Amino acid sequence: MAVIAKSSIVLPNKAIPLRRFFSLLALGLTVLLSSNGVFADGESGAEQLRQFVRSSKTAEGEFVQQQLRAPKANEPQDKGLKVIRQTQGRFVFQRPGRFIWDTQKPYEQKLIADGKQLILWDKDLNQATFRPAGQALAATPAAILFGETSLDQHFDLVEAEDRLGMKWVALVPKKNPNAKNGNDLPYTKISVGMANGLPKALELIDGLGSVVLVTLDKIQLNVNLPANRFTFVPPAGAEVLRLN
Repeated sequence: MAVIAKSSIVLPNKAIPLRRFFSLLALGLTVLLSSNGVFADGESGAEQLRQFVRSSKTAEGEFVQQQLRAPKANEPQDKGLKVIRQTQGRFVFQRPGRFIWDTQKPYEQKLIADGKQLILWDKDLNQATFRPAGQALAATPAAILFGETSLDQHFDLVEAEDRLGMKWVALVPKKNPNAKNGNDLPYTKISVGMANGLPKALELIDGLGSVVLVTLDKIQLNVNLPANRFTFVPPAGAEVLRLN
């Protein structure tokens, strides 16, 4: 097992870089995909994903998130990608715009969206960072979970090769004329692995070739959630940062 190191997401007295913040957001949100529907073997991955978006209102479950890299020149080349960081925890979401991405191991950290703002709580730092949700959600993979419109408004869904027992779907962001590189996403490739109507995995690749793989388990769909489920109040004595 690779050595697990905590990724410093919130730095004391420093603002989180926008790209890093929404990279985490995109990752934390996009992976919360699930559906109770049963699909025929011939149902395409893209259609399964569209059906999920239409039918899922709330969900909760568990996740494992791995950061991977290709072997270096002095390492064995026949063992595939190497795990350099792994975290795990629980998630819950409610359309539109509410979620909790609760990392529990190897450290405790929560990313929360309450419909108006994004909150990052780091227990070790005893620090809560707030920033407006704004329109950025619509331009990121978070639209898969929280958007009230079709996936096809923001992405082209392209069928990919079946692997690992899943039907993979590539999400190709539509061009944004206001973005420098045609879109606002930090990823060069976004793929969702579908099986029996359930998104089982998410794969994100950035411009440097880094790979993040998230797998899901123990998903419960359309659960009843209390009205205050997404309310977060920082503990007394915690440092609070508010970013514009």
